[in-house]
Amino acid sequence: MDEVKVIWTHIAIRQRNLIFDYWNNRNKSTAYSKKLKLLLKQKTNIIKEHSDIGKRIKHSNLRALFFSNYSIIYTENLGDIYIMGFWDNRQNPQKLNDLLGL
Repeated sequence: MDEVKVIWTHIAIRQRNLIFDYWNNRNKSTAYSKKLKLLLKQKTNIIKEHSDIGKRIKHSNLRALFFSNYSIIYTENLGDIYIMGFWDNRQNPQKLNDLLGL
């Protein structure tokens, strides 16, 4: 079987970078962003192994894996995992729905 790929969409990359930038500016350090990046890597590896681990989002083929204050929004297509969004759960959820077209 081929290796499962994790592919980040442009929206998800932008969201991730905005979150990293926020914490870098707030803390005047990249230490927290580095920890968060490592945690993201661990969570995406879990998704690669168990793609059905996330909670299904109503009326869509998307799933959400919640951890700490964040969510990884993803879908599986042709055996690969597509990260559709990376979200700070403390934000207005309607903003995420609008961004993803839900």
